[in-house]
Amino acid sequence: MTHTEITRASVGLRSERGPILLAVMLSLGLVAIDSTILATAVPAVVGDLGGFTQFPWLFSVYLLAQAVTVPVYAKLADQYGRKPVMLVGIGLFVLGSLLCGLAWSMGALIAFRAVQGLGAGAVQPMSMTIVGDIYSLEERAKVQGYVASVWAISAVIGPTLGGVFADYASWRWIFLINLPLGLLAAAMIWRNFHEQIERRSHTIDYAGSVLLTGGGVLLLLALLEGGVRWGWGSPVSIALFVTSVVLLAAFVLAERRAAEPVLPLWLLRHRVVVAAMVTSLVVGVLMMGLSTYVPLYAQSVLGYGAVVAGFALAAMTLGWPIAASNSGRLYLSIGFRGTMLIGGAIAAVGTSLLLLVGPDSSIFVLALPCFVMGLGFGLVASPSIIAAQSSVTWQDRGVATGSTMFARSVGSALGVAVFGAIVNHEVASRLGRGVPDVSNLTPGILDPAIHQVFLASAIAAVLLLGVGLLMPKRISEPDEQPGSS
Repeated sequence: MTHTEITRASVGLRSERGPILLAVMLSLGLVAIDSTILATAVPAVVGDLGGFTQFPWLFSVYLLAQAVTVPVYAKLADQYGRKPVMLVGIGLFVLGSLLCGLAWSMGALIAFRAVQGLGAGAVQPMSMTIVGDIYSLEERAKVQGYVASVWAISAVIGPTLGGVFADYASWRWIFLINLPLGLLAAAMIWRNFHEQIERRSHTIDYAGSVLLTGGGVLLLLALLEGGVRWGWGSPVSIALFVTSVVLLAAFVLAERRAAEPVLPLWLLRHRVVVAAMVTSLVVGVLMMGLSTYVPLYAQSVLGYGAVVAGFALAAMTLGWPIAASNSGRLYLSIGFRGTMLIGGAIAAVGTSLLLLVGPDSSIFVLALPCFVMGLGFGLVASPSIIAAQSSVTWQDRGVATGSTMFARSVGSALGVAVFGAIVNHEVASRLGRGVPDVSNLTPGILDPAIHQVFLASAIAAVLLLGVGLLMPKRISEPDEQPGSS
């Protein structure tokens, strides 16, 4: 691995590639803000529309729609280019945001969140793929600071805006604010990003896409509603699990025969990509599960308002980009595996501190472990994606990046589903009946229930340490130059 001196002047916003980087940052900002802005407003949304037991679907349906479309978008990007896929994604995200802002019931809001997810499934992986296309490995170590700054700014703006809208205006502005941002991002991409693509005939893997979508939807439904609407051992639960396994097995068989599979099976034999995928899966479980329940704990157990609760969540999403922006120096010197092991250890410390939080704790006691966990995630997730991108050629960079983002989305959806099931089961067992709206739950009921989530997170963080050992110490970039066809 070479160590060419890279300066911000050569890769930053004022460089020749600066307008493209700015366009990517604006596009990524849509998804980044959306990932934190809704969590602090959940009580306001539930208070207006009702349906406490359904609110995890606001996150899980979005994440599921994102997860099952990422591989499709990634493959299409390798076939037809990044730009058209990015523009379609932004368009769907803006449309979903408009519909969410007009939602009249929890069911409608959940459905429109799925439309948002369909857009996010293109925007986030395309942003990372474009960065991988136009910058070398050493340059990405410096550019990572710009990309991470998007998440850092969103970490502060997102929860704060969510709390302000919930407390002083209307939660609907959480979604409507995406409209001008989305239009600006699309205009920037259209004007500044140009790519040369060899036009030739391609085959779209319809069968694989349908099987992956169907299997993923049924698996999530079984995880989210199991133990709540029906027992884990009930015929409905068993039928959902069995059907999802059958569909996913059929998906694997279909990919073996597909001319251009949506998720090529060679990815599962590529050590660097597999390590990145497993890492992203575990990080997704931890990140989204905590993003859902940390603000709820701050508001319903500690008694803080939505704005203050947002700062606790912001601590985690702020720690991530701080670590990610400095991860380049680490992986260029000690390798990807060493960097990820350090990050895993820091994340484990953070989840251990979270177990010490109690009903009498201050918001700072809750925010500190979140910040520590964010530091760990930044040293694990970002280097793993860069490693995956750097280990393949341009023709496969879309699916490599997409598979990693797909794994994180699946992990996030599973985190929401599993942690939601844990909380609902704990509340139902203590009350001896179904779970009522959050407004009817006392801190004495919610505290032990959400602490079960914190305990599960600590166990998952320990697994993250083991996952780091899967990554090779160093990787070699392929000889073929990015952008060649």
